[in-house]
Amino acid sequence: MTEKTQKEYIAPWEKAFDWVLTPFEAFIHRQTTSGILLMLCAIAAIIIANSPWSEAYKQLLNLPFTIGVPGFQLSKSLHHWINDGLMALFFFIVGLELKREILVGELAEPKQALFPVIAAVGGMVVPVLIYMGLNPAGPAFHGWGVPMATDIAFALGTLALLGKRIPKNLLTFLVALAIIDDLGAVVVIALFYTETISLPALALAVAVLGLLAALNLGGIRRPLPYMLLGIILWIAMLKSGIHATLAGVFLAFTIPMQPKYDPVRFLSQIKGMVGQIRQAYKHEDNIVKNDELRSRIRALEKGVHLVQAPAQTLERNLHLPVAYIIIPIFALANAGIPVGWASLGSVVTHPVALGIAAGLFFGKLIGITGFSWLAVKLGLTALPQGLNFKHIIGVGLMGGIGFTMSIFIAELGFSGQPDNLLMAKTAILVASVLAGVSGFLWLYFTAKSDKQ
Repeated sequence: MTEKTQKEYIAPWEKAFDWVLTPFEAFIHRQTTSGILLMLCAIAAIIIANSPWSEAYKQLLNLPFTIGVPGFQLSKSLHHWINDGLMALFFFIVGLELKREILVGELAEPKQALFPVIAAVGGMVVPVLIYMGLNPAGPAFHGWGVPMATDIAFALGTLALLGKRIPKNLLTFLVALAIIDDLGAVVVIALFYTETISLPALALAVAVLGLLAALNLGGIRRPLPYMLLGIILWIAMLKSGIHATLAGVFLAFTIPMQPKYDPVRFLSQIKGMVGQIRQAYKHEDNIVKNDELRSRIRALEKGVHLVQAPAQTLERNLHLPVAYIIIPIFALANAGIPVGWASLGSVVTHPVALGIAAGLFFGKLIGITGFSWLAVKLGLTALPQGLNFKHIIGVGLMGGIGFTMSIFIAELGFSGQPDNLLMAKTAILVASVLAGVSGFLWLYFTAKSDKQ
């Protein structure tokens, strides 16, 4: 093989080292793509639910699925396994994102965090008040938490479509706001959407959490012990009556965020290792034949892993399967809404649908924009650099995209209420589409006029 041919062969491989994204850029890229996939899966679910395959779709979701051994088994429908099992991994990623933001991200500095925190609180409180005003009592009241949630993948995906028309700070603001929103939803699920508590199972969950914390404090960095205990924690939470998916959040907060090597130590070691790799290469340039060269490169790989925090490594590795597999499966299983054209008029007047739609579309806009404006006027905080209130209004509109978390809370709040659940899901979809389109158009035209 000539030198020219060899260079042409290795050039594509070398380009892998040139593709460098910051963690934030990688996060935006993943959320944008997963938002598009999520939309396609939601559309597919609606089409299936209104097609001749609708009955097969329902039967598939109700199919019983059992794991375990005789004497210790868990048996649930496929729909429950998706919502209680797979979604625990989604909440695990949410927990890792929350931990990162609190320790080293947008929420680490109190002054920097205050603006999105106040905006997020407004975006949760006002929609809930609107819903409660329309559904003050009765079974419908249980859905009050539905309009408080923002879908980070959908909202970021819609915002990112605007490209350079918007300042990068606006993406950062939406990320921080949505993450705080997720934290609020997690707290609400834990406190208000919990079944009857089983004290022995809850005690087991607390004991497992104690063991996980001990692993962290003891410097255990391998993910396997955490994952095994995490499974036990999930089972204990499932049996305790507290929603099992919250085990994902609790587990995430026990994963170490401190790397074993600091960058200075890593750089000093890597210099010596590069020299050893070069020396081994001189003896034999074929890595398949050169055991010493291969072992030196493996040692370098180990060092690369040790200089990264386990929590961030897990977040990066799991984000793709969660964003591209688990959330789309959740959409396919939960967005299948049978549309009865004759009864669409009742959706507009139904208090549950009206409360959720008004809460998401108007409540998010009023809460996010209004609380932000008050905070700035009262001198509590300041607008992030490069942003104005036209930008905040756009984010307030896009905050009404509730999809994933809203549907999840609706499943909890309206368990055993199929009519209210149908109205809730319909309202979530309608409000999310209206909010996304309105937010996009608002920012598209106001950003354009600002530049002229």
